[in-house]
Amino acid sequence: MNKSPSGFTLIEMLVVISIIAIIAAFAVPTLQQALAKGQMTGTMNNARQFFLAGQQMALDGATNSDPNYAWPGDYTGSDAITSLEQYCSKLVSNGYLTTGDLQKLLNAPGANCTVNSTTDGNGVTTVTLTGKSGLKVYKIKEVDSSNTLFCVTSNYIYNTPLTATGAPYGEKGFVVMHKGGDAAVLRKNQATAANFGGDTNKFQSTVGKMSGDPDGTLQNSDAATALTNP
Repeated sequence: MNKSPSGFTLIEMLVVISIIAIIAAFAVPTLQQALAKGQMTGTMNNARQFFLAGQQMALDGATNSDPNYAWPGDYTGSDAITSLEQYCSKLVSNGYLTTGDLQKLLNAPGANCTVNSTTDGNGVTTVTLTGKSGLKVYKIKEVDSSNTLFCVTSNYIYNTPLTATGAPYGEKGFVVMHKGGDAAVLRKNQATAANFGGDTNKFQSTVGKMSGDPDGTLQNSDAATALTNP
């Protein structure tokens, strides 16, 4: 009696390979989306820790009437803060974060930031940032409402569509952190008021407001409100 062949035929192997390729084509984008969402959640947690340090410093300043402890937009005159380096220097000098903390909090996939610092004889620390910070911080003030944006991921420009080249995360999404303490991971289709049918109030409720913006009024960019980002 003739024995049946125990191996696969060439056609059967090609069919199996084709099925695996089809499954992979569907699975890879899903896995990539899940990875990006996990990374953005990590960045959101970093933004929250950075915010908590800034919030505590501003709270202590308000409690003790000390102008050296404030929100980034409340420093005036020669003490006015215009860069992320200056604000980080305040947080480190006043003991709310360390240089090592900043090295962790300001980094995100595709946005690599190196943090260094020097401390003078009076205990004043100057932070130096090189590269690209994953977080963009705004000049918010004590008078701003709770849904004013404290910071966002650096790939997002307020009320502007995401771009594929924006770091971190490109068009995959962005993170927002509000002055009231709530944070969120948002999608590409939530980046502009146009995505909300032009409803500016709904957009502000979801994404947030820029410092000084009243309800229903939007800035088309955040260049004048953001601390300069290395």
